[in-house]
Amino acid sequence: MMEEEELEFVEELEAVLQLTPEVQLAIEQVFPSQDPLDRADFNAVEYINTLFPTEQVSTVSGFLHFSGFWLILSIMRLDDNIRTVVRGQTNVGQDGRQALEEAQKAIQQLFGKIKDIKDKAEKSEQMVKEITRDIKQLDHAKRHLTTSITTLNHLHMLAGGVDSLEAMTRRRQYGEVANLLQGVMNVLEHFHKYMGIPQIRQLSERVKAAQTELGQQILADFEEAFPSQGSKVAWLDKIDRRYAWIKRQLVDYEEKYGRMFPREWYMAERIAVEFCHVTRTELAKIMRTRAKEIEVKLLLFAIQRTTNFEGFLAKRFSGCTLTDGTLKKLESPPTSTNPFLEDEPTPEMEELATEKGDLDQPKKPKAPDNPFHGIVSKCFEPHLYVYIESQDKNLGELIDRFVADFKAQGPPKPNTDEGGAVLPSCADLFVYYKKCMVQCSQLSTGEPMIALTTIFQKYLREYAWKILSGNLPKTTTSSGGLTISSLLKEKEGSEVAKFTLEELCLICSILSTAEYCLATTQQVSCPGCPLTTSFL
Repeated sequence: MMEEEELEFVEELEAVLQLTPEVQLAIEQVFPSQDPLDRADFNAVEYINTLFPTEQVSTVSGFLHFSGFWLILSIMRLDDNIRTVVRGQTNVGQDGRQALEEAQKAIQQLFGKIKDIKDKAEKSEQMVKEITRDIKQLDHAKRHLTTSITTLNHLHMLAGGVDSLEAMTRRRQYGEVANLLQGVMNVLEHFHKYMGIPQIRQLSERVKAAQTELGQQILADFEEAFPSQGSKVAWLDKIDRRYAWIKRQLVDYEEKYGRMFPREWYMAERIAVEFCHVTRTELAKIMRTRAKEIEVKLLLFAIQRTTNFEGFLAKRFSGCTLTDGTLKKLESPPTSTNPFLEDEPTPEMEELATEKGDLDQPKKPKAPDNPFHGIVSKCFEPHLYVYIESQDKNLGELIDRFVADFKAQGPPKPNTDEGGAVLPSCADLFVYYKKCMVQCSQLSTGEPMIALTTIFQKYLREYAWKILSGNLPKTTTSSGGLTISSLLKEKEGSEVAKFTLEELCLICSILSTAEYCLATTQQVSCPGCPLTTSFL
């Protein structure tokens, strides 16, 4: 009976559980499941056979009994769920409309809140602008206030500094004025843009007036401390007193005023250079006025003392204050074309000279590299004609003495070993010429040198005619007399003159002397110099 009742119940359940496809699809969408029991085409027998592939009646019967009970419970739960879903679906439309209304209300509330936030943000932005505007105004006010306070402090310092500057200027307190004036000038720089204000412009004019007064006072004090009479009143014979005076003045300046000026101003050198300018001007003026009183010894004395003083300046000062208006400091000695001036020999040259035995030879003076060279002595150049005229006279007397000595001593003695010896008077002539050229080259390398060379050229020709050509032996075959040119040329068909041993020795000496004069002239002369052609 029990089994029959269960079968009937199962059949009833199967009849109830036959759902339409639409309902079954909706259930699957609402409650998706992978359980085989939830499938619409579920077959209990196949499912059981899958779980129990072998036949065991007792176990299957128990399982079926349990499964039937479990199925009943599942069906009851499904019924409850279906009823809940169906009931819920009946209220979906009404709940949707209510939810839509609530969403619209929430959106309206959201828009309202957004508008309130926007309004509050605009108000906050306006408030921030007002606050920042106030802050900017406060910053500008603070900056202007700071500038005003600083300017007032500078104005107070400037006014007090100008008053103190004027008072110290009147009391000649130069040491205190030096520091104060620099400070006043620094403060005054802050008021360049305020010069349109009458009070500021007045203070600036007072500072300029104080500077001008200071300059005039300092110049007056220096003129009083350094009297200028010592640099202008003296003739050439007192020229060494000029230089002794400036040396004393420089010593006094270093002791009394040296610390008052910065070292980079080179005040001592500037004083010495200004003294040189004044001395050169005054000496030139005096020598033009008393040109007839200038003698050679006096001129040479003044030139020597002046060049010595210029050498003293070169040892004492660097020459860095010499401007374009005077002589510039020489960075390196210029290349000189003067044959009497050359550089000092290097140690290698001295060693080579020692090996050759040339140390006993006289050295030529070094080319001048004194930046002060000519700063005073240049004034003597227009009056070197006195020296040139004196050398003209001395060379004339020297040539006359050579002629008299040759006549008194007679021709040189014959010496077959030595051949023709050079006449001693020729060496004396060139030694004297070199001495004159060295003296002149220390003063000028221009027209005076050319004039002296021209004079020596004249007397070199006189020496050639009076000493050399004039003492050649006379012959009867030559109507014009014997000359050096005729000795060096042989004419065809001419008879050979016969000379004695003494005459041959004299001729050889004259020829050797002429050759020596030519070689020496070429050594001491520049290319193109008229002196070179004296023996050509």
